[in-house]
Amino acid sequence: MRRRPLLAALGIGLVAPALAQEAWPARPVRIIVPFPPGGTVDILGRLTASWLQEATGQSFIVENRSGAGGNIGATAVARAQPDGYALLMGSPGTQAINAHLYPRSRL
Repeated sequence: MRRRPLLAALGIGLVAPALAQEAWPARPVRIIVPFPPGGTVDILGRLTASWLQEATGQSFIVENRSGAGGNIGATAVARAQPDGYALLMGSPGTQAINAHLYPRSRL
């Protein structure tokens, strides 16, 4: 019976940090597409941005960062602040294949 207050205190401690966070998204979100405009990944990124804008009421900006088989855009997202405001619209190339083709460019 002595464990119940301790378990309750631990449970409150786990929930408290989530209550302190702001609602997402509180500012515009960048969707980085690691390919040139007009391709299939770019079109999917723009459709996704439109759907997310309608759902959240916040701006979602598509930013094309092409080059190096998608590594330039993927690196930009990997180096962005880890706050959820930089998203990668990748492909199997950027997500799985490039790590094996370009081992020196690990993020």
